[in-house]
Amino acid sequence: MSLLDISSAVFIAAFLLYSGSFMLFTIAIMGRKWSGRKPEEHTARWGKIAFIVSSIGLIFHLIYFFTRWFGAGHIPVSNMYEFMTFLSMMVMVAFTVMYAIYRKVILGLFAVPISIILMAYAAVFPQEVQPLIPSLQSNYLKIHVTLAALGESFFAVGFAAGLMYLLRTVNFSSKEKADRKQQRLIEFTLFSIIVIIGFLGSVFAFRGAGYETVFVRPNVTIDSAGQENSTIEKVSYRMPPIVAPHNSEIESFQSFLGMKEPLFEAPSWMNGVNAGRKFNTVIWSILSGLLLYGILRLIVRKPLGAAIHPVMEGIDEVDLDEITYRAIAIGFPIFTLGALIFAMIWAQIAWGRFWGWDPKEVWALVTWLFYSAYLHLRLARGWQGRKSAWLAVLGFLVVMFTLVGVNLVIAGLHSYAGTD
Repeated sequence: MSLLDISSAVFIAAFLLYSGSFMLFTIAIMGRKWSGRKPEEHTARWGKIAFIVSSIGLIFHLIYFFTRWFGAGHIPVSNMYEFMTFLSMMVMVAFTVMYAIYRKVILGLFAVPISIILMAYAAVFPQEVQPLIPSLQSNYLKIHVTLAALGESFFAVGFAAGLMYLLRTVNFSSKEKADRKQQRLIEFTLFSIIVIIGFLGSVFAFRGAGYETVFVRPNVTIDSAGQENSTIEKVSYRMPPIVAPHNSEIESFQSFLGMKEPLFEAPSWMNGVNAGRKFNTVIWSILSGLLLYGILRLIVRKPLGAAIHPVMEGIDEVDLDEITYRAIAIGFPIFTLGALIFAMIWAQIAWGRFWGWDPKEVWALVTWLFYSAYLHLRLARGWQGRKSAWLAVLGFLVVMFTLVGVNLVIAGLHSYAGTD
């Protein structure tokens, strides 16, 4: 068995262990009312077991990382699969650090799923080892990417703690206008998370079913001499095409629930080769999220925020506020070093300039400015509690757009990180 085979096997083991630890954290919190022990004893006992399992999972995750590194001959952070698996590992590192400091079992119920979702998202991308392109053949790859990911992982823990704070403090039984607004915002945040889960479920379901529909479309390019060159390109859909690529024809169509053709064509401004497919994926993600959200609402028979709120009883909201701040305060200087300072040094070496207006660079700066504002408002203006929590939640949404939206939607010098 090769190192890469071992790497794949232990990665699956880490995923299963994280999933098991999440279930144990759930038992630690949800089962305290029905256990024969005092709630505090029940939570402490099962929380300890859950943390041990998650720590074993982290060890397996580290084994995956180093065996893939040695097997590939370079640090495994050069494409979307490798980066997302690394980021999920760093989230667990950040969670382990914050858990060791604060010993809050409830944190595992919200932080561990972030790592699980990131690992599942990574599995959407091709997993083959790819040779490093010239611009990535630098020691700054190790420094820039690892520090940026570690900083973002602490932002993820801050997001988890901030969301917990909101679920703990918002009055879900109130009919006051201000409280109703908070309830709707929390419900939208939870729905957004469910849409991501719906996206993953759709991808793996259709992939497992072997679904594929192929379109052909003309692609016109202009060469350096100003001459137009026209070629025919194929666009393969792995999900049933609700929307077809702009200006395309069907080459082969696999029927789904009686659907023999796409419902409509992507608008002309979505003229990129993969634009229609990405739009189709967004539609399926929203539909899957709506279906999953509807099922959950039928089960709990109330808004999800109101259903989760009782779980947070007995949790010290001051501790949650402190965890949110401390996680971001730890992550910010690490992110600054990795995503800005060392990134600019590497850009000077690779492209001959410290700064350009590449989309990834711009959104990394936006992320840094956002968390700079968070720390300023927290320390200078006294924004604590609910305001601080909402900033932590919104900040991580900015991080995820920087990682996912920019890599997969906006083309730029960093687009190699999101290609198959």
